[in-house]
Amino acid sequence: MSTTEPVLIAGRWRDADATSTFQATDPNRSEPIENRFPVSSWADCDEALSAAVVAFEEMRTLPRETIAAFLERYADRLDAAKERLVERAYAETGLAKSPRLSDVELPRTSGQLRKAAAAARSGDWAMPTIDTRGGLRSCFRSLGPVCVLGPNNFPFAFNSVSGGDFAAAIAAGNPVIAKANSSHPGTSQLLAEEAAEAARETGMPEAAVQLIYRTSHEDGERLVADPRIGATGYTGSRTAGLKLKAAADRAGKPIYLELSSVNPVVVTPGALRERGEKIADEYVTSALMGSGQFCTNPGILVLPASDDAERFIATLAERYGATAPGTLLSPGVAKSLSEAIEVLQAAGAEVLTGGGPAETGRCAVPNTLLRTTAKKFLGDPERFQTEAFGNASLIVVATDTVQMVEVIKALEGNLTGCIYAAAEGEEQDYAKLAYALEPKVGRLLNDKMPTGVAVSPAMNHGGPYPSTGHPGFTAVGIPASLVRFGKLTCFDQVPNQRLPELLRDANPTGSTWRYIDGEWTQKSL
Repeated sequence: MSTTEPVLIAGRWRDADATSTFQATDPNRSEPIENRFPVSSWADCDEALSAAVVAFEEMRTLPRETIAAFLERYADRLDAAKERLVERAYAETGLAKSPRLSDVELPRTSGQLRKAAAAARSGDWAMPTIDTRGGLRSCFRSLGPVCVLGPNNFPFAFNSVSGGDFAAAIAAGNPVIAKANSSHPGTSQLLAEEAAEAARETGMPEAAVQLIYRTSHEDGERLVADPRIGATGYTGSRTAGLKLKAAADRAGKPIYLELSSVNPVVVTPGALRERGEKIADEYVTSALMGSGQFCTNPGILVLPASDDAERFIATLAERYGATAPGTLLSPGVAKSLSEAIEVLQAAGAEVLTGGGPAETGRCAVPNTLLRTTAKKFLGDPERFQTEAFGNASLIVVATDTVQMVEVIKALEGNLTGCIYAAAEGEEQDYAKLAYALEPKVGRLLNDKMPTGVAVSPAMNHGGPYPSTGHPGFTAVGIPASLVRFGKLTCFDQVPNQRLPELLRDANPTGSTWRYIDGEWTQKSL
Protein backbone atom coordinates (compact mmCIF):
# COMPACT_ATOMS: atom_id res chain seq x y z
CA MET A 1 0.00 0.00 0.00
CA SER A 2 1.42 3.38 -1.00
CA THR A 3 2.16 6.10 1.53
CA THR A 4 0.86 9.64 1.23
CA GLU A 5 3.35 12.12 -0.21
CA PRO A 6 4.50 15.06 1.94
CA VAL A 7 3.77 18.75 1.45
CA LEU A 8 6.44 21.48 1.42
CA ILE A 9 5.61 24.05 4.08
CA ALA A 10 7.89 26.52 5.90
CA GLY A 11 11.01 25.09 4.33
CA ARG A 12 10.52 21.41 5.11
CA TRP A 13 8.80 18.40 3.65
CA ARG A 14 6.33 17.05 6.19
CA ASP A 15 3.17 14.98 6.43
CA ALA A 16 0.11 16.99 5.52
CA ASP A 17 -2.81 17.67 7.79
CA ALA A 18 -4.97 15.81 5.31
CA THR A 19 -8.72 15.47 5.07
CA SER A 20 -8.37 12.77 2.37
CA THR A 21 -6.05 11.65 -0.42
CA PHE A 22 -6.16 11.41 -4.21
CA GLN A 23 -4.20 9.84 -7.05
CA ALA A 24 -3.25 11.08 -10.48
CA THR A 25 -4.37 9.04 -13.49
CA ASP A 26 -2.24 7.60 -16.28
CA PRO A 27 -4.24 8.85 -19.29
CA ASN A 28 -2.75 6.23 -21.61
CA ARG A 29 -4.48 3.52 -19.57
CA SER A 30 -7.12 5.43 -17.60
CA GLU A 31 -5.71 3.84 -14.47
CA PRO A 32 -4.62 5.51 -11.21
CA ILE A 33 -0.91 6.00 -10.53
CA GLU A 34 0.23 4.41 -7.28
CA ASN A 35 1.36 7.54 -5.39
CA ARG A 36 -1.19 9.11 -3.08
CA PHE A 37 -1.29 12.85 -2.45
CA PRO A 38 -3.00 14.69 0.39
CA VAL A 39 -5.98 17.01 0.27
CA SER A 40 -4.74 19.59 2.77
CA SER A 41 -6.95 20.98 5.51
CA TRP A 42 -7.09 24.68 6.33
CA ALA A 43 -4.41 24.05 8.95
CA ASP A 44 -1.86 23.45 6.16
CA CYS A 45 -2.98 26.55 4.31
CA ASP A 46 -2.83 28.61 7.47
CA GLU A 47 0.72 27.50 8.27
CA ALA A 48 1.83 28.12 4.69
CA LEU A 49 0.36 31.63 4.77
CA SER A 50 2.06 32.49 8.06
CA ALA A 51 5.38 31.15 6.79
CA ALA A 52 4.97 33.11 3.55
CA VAL A 53 4.51 36.34 5.52
CA VAL A 54 7.85 35.73 7.23
CA ALA A 55 9.48 34.93 3.89
CA PHE A 56 8.06 38.11 2.38
CA GLU A 57 9.59 40.25 5.11
CA GLU A 58 12.96 38.65 4.37
CA MET A 59 12.61 38.96 0.59
CA ARG A 60 11.85 42.69 0.87
CA THR A 61 15.43 43.26 2.02
CA LEU A 62 17.16 40.73 -0.23
CA PRO A 63 19.50 42.02 -2.93
CA ARG A 64 18.00 41.61 -6.38
CA GLU A 65 21.05 39.52 -7.20
CA THR A 66 20.02 36.86 -4.66
CA ILE A 67 16.61 36.44 -6.27
CA ALA A 68 18.16 36.34 -9.74
CA ALA A 69 20.70 33.75 -8.59
CA PHE A 70 17.91 31.54 -7.22
CA LEU A 71 15.98 31.63 -10.49
CA GLU A 72 19.09 30.82 -12.50
CA ARG A 73 20.14 28.01 -10.18
CA TYR A 74 16.64 26.57 -10.32
CA ALA A 75 16.74 26.67 -14.11
CA ASP A 76 20.07 24.83 -14.09
CA ARG A 77 18.70 22.17 -11.76
CA LEU A 78 15.65 21.64 -14.01
CA ASP A 79 17.86 21.14 -17.04
CA ALA A 80 19.98 18.62 -15.11
CA ALA A 81 16.89 16.73 -13.90
CA LYS A 82 15.29 16.59 -17.35
CA GLU A 83 15.09 12.81 -17.67
CA ARG A 84 13.17 12.10 -14.48
CA LEU A 85 10.97 15.20 -14.88
CA VAL A 86 9.97 14.16 -18.40
CA GLU A 87 9.27 10.58 -17.35
CA ARG A 88 6.98 11.67 -14.55
CA ALA A 89 5.19 14.31 -16.62
CA TYR A 90 4.59 11.76 -19.38
CA ALA A 91 3.15 9.25 -16.92
CA GLU A 92 0.73 11.83 -15.51
CA THR A 93 -0.29 13.69 -18.71
CA GLY A 94 0.34 11.41 -21.69
CA LEU A 95 2.05 14.30 -23.48
CA ALA A 96 4.80 13.16 -25.85
CA LYS A 97 8.23 12.86 -24.22
CA SER A 98 9.87 14.12 -27.40
CA PRO A 99 9.66 16.66 -28.81
CA ARG A 100 6.91 18.13 -26.59
CA LEU A 101 8.19 17.68 -23.04
CA SER A 102 11.95 17.29 -23.29
CA ASP A 103 12.75 19.38 -26.38
CA VAL A 104 10.15 22.14 -26.20
CA GLU A 105 8.38 22.64 -22.90
CA LEU A 106 11.15 21.99 -20.38
CA PRO A 107 13.71 24.20 -22.21
CA ARG A 108 11.06 26.90 -22.43
CA THR A 109 10.49 26.61 -18.69
CA SER A 110 14.15 26.94 -17.71
CA GLY A 111 14.51 29.68 -20.32
CA GLN A 112 11.71 31.79 -18.86
CA LEU A 113 13.18 31.35 -15.38
CA ARG A 114 16.43 32.81 -16.69
CA LYS A 115 14.57 35.68 -18.34
CA ALA A 116 12.83 36.35 -15.03
CA ALA A 117 16.25 36.37 -13.34
CA ALA A 118 17.48 38.98 -15.80
CA ALA A 119 14.39 41.11 -15.11
CA ALA A 120 14.91 40.84 -11.35
CA ARG A 121 18.54 41.81 -11.72
CA SER A 122 17.96 44.85 -13.95
CA GLY A 123 14.91 46.29 -12.16
CA ASP A 124 13.50 47.63 -15.44
CA TRP A 125 10.18 45.88 -14.77
CA ALA A 126 9.57 48.16 -11.77
CA MET A 127 9.37 51.20 -14.07
CA PRO A 128 11.32 53.59 -11.82
CA THR A 129 9.91 57.08 -12.39
CA ILE A 130 11.45 60.32 -11.11
CA ASP A 131 10.02 63.85 -11.13
CA THR A 132 12.84 66.02 -9.81
CA ARG A 133 10.85 69.26 -9.82
CA GLY A 134 7.95 67.77 -7.83
CA GLY A 135 10.16 65.76 -5.51
CA LEU A 136 8.23 62.60 -6.41
CA ARG A 137 9.63 59.19 -7.23
CA SER A 138 7.75 55.92 -7.80
CA CYS A 139 8.26 52.32 -8.82
CA PHE A 140 6.66 48.92 -8.47
CA ARG A 141 7.61 47.11 -5.28
CA SER A 142 6.96 43.54 -4.11
CA LEU A 143 3.35 42.92 -3.17
CA GLY A 144 3.22 40.02 -0.72
CA PRO A 145 2.77 36.23 -0.75
CA VAL A 146 1.43 35.00 -4.08
CA CYS A 147 -0.72 31.91 -4.53
CA VAL A 148 -0.29 30.19 -7.91
CA LEU A 149 -2.78 27.62 -9.22
CA GLY A 150 -1.52 26.12 -12.47
CA PRO A 151 -3.39 24.34 -15.30
CA ASN A 152 -3.39 20.72 -16.40
CA ASN A 153 -2.07 21.18 -19.94
CA PHE A 154 1.47 22.48 -19.30
CA PRO A 155 3.11 20.41 -16.54
CA PHE A 156 6.31 22.49 -16.73
CA ALA A 157 5.82 25.84 -18.46
CA PHE A 158 2.68 26.85 -16.55
CA ASN A 159 3.21 24.70 -13.48
CA SER A 160 2.39 26.42 -10.20
CA VAL A 161 5.93 25.84 -8.94
CA SER A 162 7.97 26.47 -12.11
CA GLY A 163 5.84 28.26 -14.71
CA GLY A 164 5.40 31.81 -15.86
CA ASP A 165 3.29 32.99 -12.91
CA PHE A 166 5.76 31.45 -10.48
CA ALA A 167 8.76 33.02 -12.21
CA ALA A 168 7.08 36.44 -12.39
CA ALA A 169 6.00 36.41 -8.75
CA ILE A 170 9.46 35.42 -7.49
CA ALA A 171 11.27 37.88 -9.76
CA ALA A 172 9.03 40.66 -8.43
CA GLY A 173 10.21 39.78 -4.92
CA ASN A 174 7.34 37.68 -3.58
CA PRO A 175 7.24 34.21 -2.01
CA VAL A 176 4.98 31.67 -3.72
CA ILE A 177 2.47 29.21 -2.29
CA ALA A 178 2.01 26.74 -5.13
CA LYS A 179 -1.15 24.65 -5.39
CA ALA A 180 -0.42 21.71 -7.68
CA ASN A 181 -2.79 20.72 -10.43
CA SER A 182 -4.44 17.42 -9.57
CA SER A 183 -3.55 16.01 -12.99
CA HIS A 184 0.19 16.09 -12.33
CA PRO A 185 0.94 16.28 -8.60
CA GLY A 186 4.02 14.08 -8.86
CA THR A 187 5.56 16.33 -11.49
CA SER A 188 4.88 19.32 -9.25
CA GLN A 189 6.50 17.51 -6.34
CA LEU A 190 9.69 16.86 -8.31
CA LEU A 191 9.81 20.49 -9.43
CA ALA A 192 9.32 21.71 -5.86
CA GLU A 193 12.19 19.50 -4.70
CA GLU A 194 14.49 21.20 -7.21
CA ALA A 195 13.17 24.65 -6.25
CA ALA A 196 13.70 24.00 -2.55
CA GLU A 197 17.28 22.89 -3.14
CA ALA A 198 17.98 25.89 -5.35
CA ALA A 199 16.57 28.16 -2.65
CA ARG A 200 18.80 26.57 -0.02
CA GLU A 201 21.87 26.88 -2.23
CA THR A 202 21.32 30.56 -2.94
CA GLY A 203 20.29 31.80 0.50
CA MET A 204 16.60 32.39 -0.16
CA PRO A 205 14.12 32.40 2.77
CA GLU A 206 12.94 28.96 3.86
CA ALA A 207 9.34 29.58 2.78
CA ALA A 208 10.10 31.36 -0.50
CA VAL A 209 8.62 28.31 -2.24
CA GLN A 210 5.89 26.13 -0.69
CA LEU A 211 3.73 23.38 -2.18
CA ILE A 212 0.36 21.88 -1.36
CA TYR A 213 -1.50 19.58 -3.74
CA ARG A 214 -5.21 20.07 -3.24
CA THR A 215 -7.70 21.69 -0.89
CA SER A 216 -11.46 21.71 -0.57
CA HIS A 217 -13.23 24.29 -2.73
CA GLU A 218 -14.12 26.23 0.40
CA ASP A 219 -10.52 26.35 1.60
CA GLY A 220 -9.34 27.34 -1.87
CA GLU A 221 -11.68 30.32 -1.84
CA ARG A 222 -10.60 31.16 1.69
CA LEU A 223 -6.94 30.99 0.64
CA VAL A 224 -7.18 33.51 -2.20
CA ALA A 225 -9.15 35.90 0.04
CA ASP A 226 -6.92 35.65 3.11
CA PRO A 227 -5.57 38.99 4.42
CA ARG A 228 -2.03 37.60 4.23
CA ILE A 229 -2.19 36.98 0.48
CA GLY A 230 -0.84 39.62 -1.88
CA ALA A 231 -2.29 38.22 -5.13
CA THR A 232 -3.26 35.01 -6.91
CA GLY A 233 -2.47 33.68 -10.37
CA TYR A 234 -4.95 31.09 -11.70
CA THR A 235 -5.20 29.14 -14.95
CA GLY A 236 -8.06 26.68 -15.38
CA SER A 237 -11.77 26.29 -15.92
CA ARG A 238 -14.09 29.28 -16.08
CA THR A 239 -16.45 27.86 -13.47
CA ALA A 240 -13.80 27.31 -10.80
CA GLY A 241 -11.96 30.51 -11.69
CA LEU A 242 -15.02 32.70 -11.28
CA LYS A 243 -15.72 31.23 -7.84
CA LEU A 244 -12.18 32.06 -6.77
CA LYS A 245 -12.50 35.53 -8.29
CA ALA A 246 -15.72 36.21 -6.39
CA ALA A 247 -14.02 35.25 -3.14
CA ALA A 248 -10.92 37.34 -3.88
CA ASP A 249 -13.00 40.32 -5.04
CA ARG A 250 -15.04 40.32 -1.84
CA ALA A 251 -11.78 40.63 0.08
CA GLY A 252 -10.29 43.19 -2.31
CA LYS A 253 -7.46 40.82 -3.29
CA PRO A 254 -5.99 40.86 -6.83
CA ILE A 255 -6.48 37.66 -8.79
CA TYR A 256 -5.28 37.14 -12.35
CA LEU A 257 -7.29 34.56 -14.27
CA GLU A 258 -6.84 32.68 -17.51
CA LEU A 259 -10.14 30.95 -18.19
CA SER A 260 -11.43 29.96 -21.64
CA SER A 261 -10.79 30.94 -25.24
CA VAL A 262 -11.95 29.60 -28.61
CA ASN A 263 -9.37 31.61 -30.62
CA PRO A 264 -11.23 32.34 -33.88
CA VAL A 265 -9.54 31.94 -37.24
CA VAL A 266 -11.08 33.97 -40.08
CA VAL A 267 -10.35 33.12 -43.72
CA THR A 268 -11.28 35.47 -46.58
CA PRO A 269 -12.47 34.42 -50.06
CA GLY A 270 -9.19 35.50 -51.65
CA ALA A 271 -7.13 33.47 -49.19
CA LEU A 272 -9.22 30.36 -49.91
CA ARG A 273 -8.71 30.78 -53.65
CA GLU A 274 -5.04 31.63 -53.33
CA ARG A 275 -3.81 28.96 -50.90
CA GLY A 276 -6.71 26.99 -49.44
CA GLU A 277 -4.75 23.73 -49.37
CA LYS A 278 -1.89 25.31 -47.44
CA ILE A 279 -4.22 26.93 -44.92
CA ALA A 280 -5.98 23.59 -44.42
CA ASP A 281 -2.62 21.96 -43.63
CA GLU A 282 -1.80 24.70 -41.13
CA TYR A 283 -5.21 24.52 -39.48
CA VAL A 284 -5.20 20.74 -39.02
CA THR A 285 -1.68 20.84 -37.59
CA SER A 286 -2.57 23.65 -35.19
CA ALA A 287 -5.98 22.38 -34.11
CA LEU A 288 -4.90 18.78 -33.47
CA MET A 289 -1.46 19.51 -32.01
CA GLY A 290 -1.26 18.11 -28.50
CA SER A 291 -4.80 16.77 -29.01
CA GLY A 292 -6.01 20.37 -29.11
CA GLN A 293 -5.14 20.92 -25.45
CA PHE A 294 -3.62 24.36 -25.84
CA CYS A 295 -5.13 27.55 -24.45
CA THR A 296 -4.52 29.05 -27.91
CA ASN A 297 -6.08 26.16 -29.82
CA PRO A 298 -8.06 27.50 -32.85
CA GLY A 299 -11.52 26.22 -31.93
CA ILE A 300 -13.68 28.29 -34.30
CA LEU A 301 -13.11 28.77 -38.02
CA VAL A 302 -15.12 31.47 -39.84
CA LEU A 303 -15.43 31.15 -43.64
CA PRO A 304 -17.40 32.82 -46.46
CA ALA A 305 -19.72 30.52 -48.42
CA SER A 306 -18.29 29.46 -51.79
CA ASP A 307 -17.19 26.43 -53.80
CA ASP A 308 -13.66 27.07 -52.51
CA ALA A 309 -14.99 26.96 -48.97
CA GLU A 310 -16.76 23.65 -49.58
CA ARG A 311 -13.56 22.11 -50.93
CA PHE A 312 -11.68 23.50 -47.96
CA ILE A 313 -14.20 22.05 -45.49
CA ALA A 314 -14.14 18.67 -47.22
CA THR A 315 -10.33 18.63 -46.96
CA LEU A 316 -10.48 19.41 -43.26
CA ALA A 317 -13.07 16.69 -42.61
CA GLU A 318 -11.01 14.12 -44.50
CA ARG A 319 -7.83 14.96 -42.56
CA TYR A 320 -9.57 15.04 -39.19
CA GLY A 321 -11.01 11.61 -39.90
CA ALA A 322 -7.73 10.18 -41.17
CA THR A 323 -5.66 11.39 -38.20
CA ALA A 324 -5.46 9.17 -35.14
CA PRO A 325 -6.77 11.00 -32.07
CA GLY A 326 -4.17 11.81 -29.45
CA THR A 327 -4.31 11.06 -25.75
CA LEU A 328 -6.14 13.59 -23.61
CA LEU A 329 -4.80 14.72 -20.26
CA SER A 330 -7.28 12.95 -18.02
CA PRO A 331 -10.67 11.23 -17.87
CA GLY A 332 -12.12 14.57 -16.80
CA VAL A 333 -10.85 16.29 -19.94
CA ALA A 334 -12.29 13.52 -22.12
CA LYS A 335 -15.65 13.77 -20.36
CA SER A 336 -15.76 17.56 -20.64
CA LEU A 337 -14.86 17.43 -24.33
CA SER A 338 -17.61 14.91 -25.10
CA GLU A 339 -20.10 17.05 -23.21
CA ALA A 340 -19.03 20.20 -25.09
CA ILE A 341 -19.49 18.44 -28.43
CA GLU A 342 -23.01 17.44 -27.33
CA VAL A 343 -23.77 21.07 -26.44
CA LEU A 344 -22.64 22.23 -29.90
CA GLN A 345 -24.78 19.56 -31.56
CA ALA A 346 -27.78 20.52 -29.47
CA ALA A 347 -27.30 24.13 -30.55
CA GLY A 348 -27.61 23.01 -34.19
CA ALA A 349 -24.07 22.17 -35.31
CA GLU A 350 -23.66 19.31 -37.79
CA VAL A 351 -20.96 16.72 -37.10
CA LEU A 352 -18.84 16.27 -40.22
CA THR A 353 -16.52 13.70 -38.67
CA GLY A 354 -15.91 12.30 -35.20
CA GLY A 355 -18.27 12.88 -32.31
CA GLY A 356 -19.38 9.92 -30.26
CA PRO A 357 -18.21 8.72 -26.85
CA ALA A 358 -14.70 8.67 -25.47
CA GLU A 359 -12.56 5.57 -25.97
CA THR A 360 -12.37 2.93 -23.28
CA GLY A 361 -8.97 2.17 -21.78
CA ARG A 362 -7.42 5.43 -22.93
CA CYS A 363 -8.35 9.07 -22.43
CA ALA A 364 -9.26 9.90 -26.02
CA VAL A 365 -12.15 11.25 -28.09
CA PRO A 366 -12.37 10.99 -31.91
CA ASN A 367 -11.12 14.04 -33.78
CA THR A 368 -14.32 16.00 -34.26
CA LEU A 369 -15.19 18.63 -36.85
CA LEU A 370 -18.56 20.39 -36.69
CA ARG A 371 -20.26 22.88 -38.97
CA THR A 372 -22.95 25.52 -38.64
CA THR A 373 -24.17 28.61 -40.46
CA ALA A 374 -23.53 32.17 -39.39
CA LYS A 375 -27.29 32.66 -39.09
CA LYS A 376 -27.56 29.83 -36.57
CA PHE A 377 -24.46 31.04 -34.74
CA LEU A 378 -25.84 34.55 -34.41
CA GLY A 379 -29.10 33.12 -33.05
CA ASP A 380 -27.34 31.40 -30.14
CA PRO A 381 -23.76 32.72 -29.87
CA GLU A 382 -23.25 31.74 -26.25
CA ARG A 383 -23.83 28.03 -26.79
CA PHE A 384 -21.89 27.98 -30.05
CA GLN A 385 -18.90 29.41 -28.18
CA THR A 386 -18.84 26.55 -25.69
CA GLU A 387 -15.15 25.74 -25.32
CA ALA A 388 -14.48 22.23 -26.61
CA PHE A 389 -11.09 21.87 -24.94
CA GLY A 390 -9.38 19.21 -26.98
CA ASN A 391 -9.43 17.87 -30.52
CA ALA A 392 -12.72 19.38 -31.74
CA SER A 393 -13.39 22.40 -33.95
CA LEU A 394 -16.44 24.32 -35.18
CA ILE A 395 -16.71 25.83 -38.68
CA VAL A 396 -19.05 28.81 -39.09
CA VAL A 397 -20.03 29.47 -42.71
CA ALA A 398 -21.15 33.04 -43.47
CA THR A 399 -22.78 34.43 -46.60
CA ASP A 400 -20.23 37.20 -47.10
CA THR A 401 -17.74 39.51 -45.37
CA VAL A 402 -20.53 41.58 -43.83
CA GLN A 403 -21.92 38.53 -42.07
CA MET A 404 -18.42 37.42 -41.07
CA VAL A 405 -18.06 40.78 -39.30
CA GLU A 406 -21.37 40.17 -37.51
CA VAL A 407 -20.09 36.80 -36.28
CA ILE A 408 -16.88 38.40 -35.02
CA LYS A 409 -18.84 41.08 -33.17
CA ALA A 410 -20.85 38.36 -31.42
CA LEU A 411 -17.69 36.69 -30.09
CA GLU A 412 -16.69 36.76 -26.45
CA GLY A 413 -13.17 37.81 -25.46
CA ASN A 414 -10.31 35.57 -26.60
CA LEU A 415 -6.59 35.21 -26.15
CA THR A 416 -6.01 35.24 -29.90
CA GLY A 417 -7.70 35.88 -33.22
CA CYS A 418 -6.28 35.25 -36.68
CA ILE A 419 -7.09 36.52 -40.18
CA TYR A 420 -5.94 34.82 -43.37
CA ALA A 421 -6.32 37.15 -46.36
CA ALA A 422 -5.11 37.30 -49.96
CA ALA A 423 -1.70 38.87 -50.49
CA GLU A 424 -3.29 41.60 -52.62
CA GLY A 425 -6.72 42.99 -53.39
CA GLU A 426 -8.49 42.43 -50.07
CA GLU A 427 -7.27 45.37 -48.02
CA GLN A 428 -10.74 46.82 -47.45
CA ASP A 429 -12.20 43.49 -46.34
CA TYR A 430 -9.15 42.82 -44.16
CA ALA A 431 -9.50 46.23 -42.54
CA LYS A 432 -13.17 45.57 -41.71
CA LEU A 433 -12.45 42.14 -40.27
CA ALA A 434 -9.43 43.30 -38.27
CA TYR A 435 -11.32 46.34 -36.94
CA ALA A 436 -14.06 44.04 -35.62
CA LEU A 437 -11.67 41.38 -34.31
CA GLU A 438 -9.03 43.50 -32.54
CA PRO A 439 -11.20 44.50 -29.54
CA LYS A 440 -12.12 40.84 -29.02
CA VAL A 441 -8.58 39.46 -28.64
CA GLY A 442 -5.35 39.97 -26.77
CA ARG A 443 -3.18 38.98 -29.74
CA LEU A 444 -4.12 39.55 -33.39
CA LEU A 445 -2.35 37.29 -35.89
CA ASN A 446 -2.06 37.66 -39.65
CA ASP A 447 -1.66 34.55 -41.84
CA LYS A 448 -0.45 32.51 -38.88
CA MET A 449 -2.15 29.97 -36.62
CA PRO A 450 -2.24 30.88 -32.92
CA THR A 451 -0.88 27.71 -31.31
CA GLY A 452 2.27 28.48 -29.39
CA VAL A 453 3.20 31.45 -27.26
CA ALA A 454 6.64 33.02 -27.64
CA VAL A 455 8.38 34.04 -24.43
CA SER A 456 9.04 37.52 -25.77
CA PRO A 457 8.90 40.93 -24.05
CA ALA A 458 6.32 41.96 -26.67
CA MET A 459 4.04 38.94 -26.18
CA ASN A 460 0.56 39.34 -24.76
CA HIS A 461 -0.90 36.14 -23.39
CA GLY A 462 -4.07 37.73 -22.13
CA GLY A 463 -7.26 39.21 -23.50
CA PRO A 464 -10.80 40.36 -22.76
CA TYR A 465 -13.09 38.29 -20.53
CA PRO A 466 -13.62 35.34 -20.49
CA SER A 467 -10.16 34.59 -21.85
CA THR A 468 -8.79 36.30 -18.75
CA GLY A 469 -10.15 38.19 -15.78
CA HIS A 470 -8.56 41.50 -16.82
CA PRO A 471 -7.65 42.71 -20.35
CA GLY A 472 -4.67 44.81 -19.25
CA PHE A 473 -2.23 42.11 -18.16
CA THR A 474 -0.21 39.28 -19.69
CA ALA A 475 0.78 35.93 -18.19
CA VAL A 476 3.63 35.53 -20.70
CA GLY A 477 6.17 38.17 -21.67
CA ILE A 478 8.86 39.35 -19.30
CA PRO A 479 9.11 42.02 -17.90
CA ALA A 480 5.41 42.91 -18.38
CA SER A 481 4.17 39.78 -16.60
CA LEU A 482 5.94 40.81 -13.38
CA VAL A 483 3.78 43.93 -12.95
CA ARG A 484 0.79 41.80 -11.89
CA PHE A 485 2.63 40.91 -8.71
CA GLY A 486 3.88 44.37 -7.83
CA LYS A 487 2.51 47.31 -5.86
CA LEU A 488 3.04 50.80 -7.27
CA THR A 489 4.57 52.92 -4.51
CA CYS A 490 5.22 56.66 -4.60
CA PHE A 491 7.86 58.34 -2.43
CA ASP A 492 7.07 62.02 -1.79
CA GLN A 493 9.91 64.29 -0.67
CA VAL A 494 11.91 61.31 0.66
CA PRO A 495 15.65 62.03 0.97
CA ASN A 496 17.93 60.26 -1.47
CA GLN A 497 19.61 58.01 1.12
CA ARG A 498 16.22 56.77 2.36
CA LEU A 499 14.88 55.83 -1.07
CA PRO A 500 14.82 52.34 -2.58
CA GLU A 501 17.95 51.72 -4.60
CA LEU A 502 16.14 51.97 -7.96
CA LEU A 503 14.95 55.51 -7.17
CA ARG A 504 18.14 57.04 -5.85
CA ASP A 505 20.05 59.62 -7.86
CA ALA A 506 22.67 57.08 -8.95
CA ASN A 507 21.51 54.40 -11.35
CA PRO A 508 22.17 51.23 -9.29
CA THR A 509 23.19 49.08 -12.24
CA GLY A 510 24.28 51.72 -14.71
CA SER A 511 21.91 50.16 -17.24
CA THR A 512 18.45 50.17 -15.62
CA TRP A 513 15.95 52.20 -17.65
CA ARG A 514 14.31 54.92 -15.58
CA TYR A 515 11.75 57.55 -16.58
CA ILE A 516 13.29 60.81 -15.38
CA ASP A 517 11.55 64.13 -15.99
CA GLY A 518 9.66 62.82 -19.02
CA GLU A 519 12.52 60.89 -20.65
CA TRP A 520 13.55 57.23 -20.50
CA THR A 521 17.24 57.13 -19.67
CA GLN A 522 19.97 54.97 -18.17
CA LYS A 523 21.84 57.98 -16.82
CA SER A 524 22.25 58.87 -13.18
CA LEU A 525 21.03 62.17 -11.83
